[in-house]
Amino acid sequence: MTKNFPARLFKMTKAFYRQVPSTIQARAFIDNLIDLLFPLRNKADMLPEEMELQWVRLQNDLLEIITPLCDDDYSTGGLVEKFFEQVPLIYAGLAQDAEMYDQNDPAAFCKEEIILCYPGFYAVMVHRFANVLHGLHIPILPRVLSEYAHSVTGIDIHPGATIGKGFYIDHGTGIVIGETCIIGRNVRIYQGVTLGATFVGKELQGSKRHPTIEDNVIIYAGSTILGGKTVIGHDTVLGGNVWLTESVPPYSTVYHHPEIVIKGRKTPKKV
Repeated sequence: MTKNFPARLFKMTKAFYRQVPSTIQARAFIDNLIDLLFPLRNKADMLPEEMELQWVRLQNDLLEIITPLCDDDYSTGGLVEKFFEQVPLIYAGLAQDAEMYDQNDPAAFCKEEIILCYPGFYAVMVHRFANVLHGLHIPILPRVLSEYAHSVTGIDIHPGATIGKGFYIDHGTGIVIGETCIIGRNVRIYQGVTLGATFVGKELQGSKRHPTIEDNVIIYAGSTILGGKTVIGHDTVLGGNVWLTESVPPYSTVYHHPEIVIKGRKTPKKV
């Protein structure tokens, strides 16, 4: 049975070769794009002519990646053009994201530190681009990019999630943001936060399963907000370890109030 397995495996997988992107190419593409926009990441000191050449190379790289995913070669060129038309807008939005970090994190020394060191900012950068690819209905590639960022940062953002400008993730490890989540402007989220569905079922595909977070909301560590009908009103603060499956009006403060008992120990007798 095992003797002919490699040959049978080749036949079974051959059909998929033209239907999936190369993860190696995809990862290189997104990092090269981010490095072009933020040259300080690799201390590149490129001339304008070199930057223009790299811009063209990136377009060719994306075309090579997505061509196997689409049936029409003509349409792939159009998709590449549409994606790169959005890059300047994404760059401007990322500048606002970096400003949000600089204004809110007392540990941030400068914006250069944020761009170089902050996993939350890197996860947001990748998401901004993956979200555009998702909106262009390019299959698989957006998830490849989001899972790459997930593996690097511990932050899991589905490329379908809609996230407004000025998004701030502090620390970030363990954050989960679901596919149909809608997040407004100037939202701050801390580690261990889940924006998820009340339950998972294939029949829910295509439905609004994840919560809506309105503008200027702060969600502290360990909180869980579930459900497609759940709306967290603007200017609300959710304390740590809050569990919510219902909506909250604007300007609310929500917190979990556990009972903590501290008992003193008896002083041992001197012998």
